[in-house]
Amino acid sequence: MNRVLPVAALLLLVTLCLTSCGKVSTPGGSATPATSATPVGGTLKVGLNTELTGTIPVVGQSCKNAAEFAIKEVNDAGGLDVGGQKVQVELSVEDNEDKAESAAAVAQKLASGGVLAMIGPNASRNAIPAAEVAESSKMPMISPWSTNPKLTVDARSGQPKQYVFRAAFTDDFQGVVAAKFALGELKTKQPAVLYDVASEYNKGIAEIYKKTIEENGGKIVSFETYTTGDKDFSAQLTKIAKSGADTLFLPNYYSEVPLQVKQARQVGYQGKIFGSDSWGNEELVKLAGKDCEGLYFTTHYAADTATPKAQQFITAYKAAYNSVPDDVAALTYDSFGLLFAAVKTAGQLDREAVRTALAGITNYEGVTGNMQFKGTGDPVKSAVVIQIKDGKFKFFQTAQP
Repeated sequence: MNRVLPVAALLLLVTLCLTSCGKVSTPGGSATPATSATPVGGTLKVGLNTELTGTIPVVGQSCKNAAEFAIKEVNDAGGLDVGGQKVQVELSVEDNEDKAESAAAVAQKLASGGVLAMIGPNASRNAIPAAEVAESSKMPMISPWSTNPKLTVDARSGQPKQYVFRAAFTDDFQGVVAAKFALGELKTKQPAVLYDVASEYNKGIAEIYKKTIEENGGKIVSFETYTTGDKDFSAQLTKIAKSGADTLFLPNYYSEVPLQVKQARQVGYQGKIFGSDSWGNEELVKLAGKDCEGLYFTTHYAADTATPKAQQFITAYKAAYNSVPDDVAALTYDSFGLLFAAVKTAGQLDREAVRTALAGITNYEGVTGNMQFKGTGDPVKSAVVIQIKDGKFKFFQTAQP
């Protein structure tokens, strides 16, 4: 069963809650009238909607760490320059439990609670319903890690959303990059895929990968699915092994991949295995051990080939948390960088002015690379391919479709 509730159902749920209660809780826990309040005074309030519990808590913690790091950096420097005055930044952290309905409810809570903008959620299955609330509330939102194209598109009109942006590239881009890597670098002749059919992210990138393989003359020999929370993939992987597949694409989360790789080898699959940016956390290496040695995945940046700006961030982040920032942390830092740039341009703590400033950014140099925006909330940027060697993430190549 698909875990992602229809958007209309989520909005109805939120609306019923507001109607029955009359009030909503602020991020601080007090009750205020449900209005589309904008910040006042000398504090910039930003909401963080992230996955601190659920199936990907490492993602949520990386996002929270980077958010607090970005804000401390600004506040320690005296604050953000807004219209000639220094303004301190305040963060409201909310756990969306890695659930679509909770992510939407958190977005509504933040929208009504007086934050200027919302950063997050990360997983597309949470970010998409939260984006519907942000758009209807006219609250600027930047998702660090969501890559599903639906995030920034109005489902009714098919036009770009006005208040929703992201720091990551899209699955339209990454799926093509992964397919071209499989065909060109891995020389695949018989590609196979295993993906979570209940997750917007996994499903979206798997379908684009398959489409690109076929458009380039290839044929997927096995296209297998599972549902979020499954632990036994042996039936699907046995089909893949018997299909004669020479590559296996796993566009699945770091918490699932170690078990899938181990079970693939147990059922006799001997081909190459690779994945997508959802692998990009060191927790995968801890869980998979030697089973992941030599495997590849596409992602947003490589810490070992970072630009001077990125190296400065990596050094300071390591000093603060004693770990190398993963792609979620780097993208979260870039999300705050985009927001701060827009607030400075707007010169006022007003949602509409900040949205207009965000939409006006055409080029931004982040720690995950140079981003170009061409009339939508989706940046145009490069991807990198990482290989896991000696238990470390190592840059392999830059990737373009």
